[in-house]
Amino acid sequence: MNDLAARLSEEKLARIIDTLVTKMSTDMMIGFHFVKVDLARLRALELQHARDALFGTETYEGRPIATAHRVHRIFGGSFDRRIKLLSDILIANEVDEDIRAHWLAHQQSLRSQVVQGDCA
Repeated sequence: MNDLAARLSEEKLARIIDTLVTKMSTDMMIGFHFVKVDLARLRALELQHARDALFGTETYEGRPIATAHRVHRIFGGSFDRRIKLLSDILIANEVDEDIRAHWLAHQQSLRSQVVQGDCA
């Protein structure tokens, strides 16, 4: 178990992911991206992906990030909105600052694989 895993329980991580998927799918700015998405499957994949990024578990069973998002027209603003939602959720759940920074940096590292059009 690495240091992050020791400080962020599996239960808390699952709650954070559940909240994230709920907020993304109902958000007035990005919710439209999730209208036809199987949210239970998305929750499972998001949880696996977060575990891998934070704990190095290598449990992610989804398609590569670029492949999974290629069929969607995701622009920089939508990507930024997802990051903002996650950041707010991490703060609300009192996740340690270094874990938040690590998680958000990992998410930002995926930008070029997710975003198709970016004005930034």
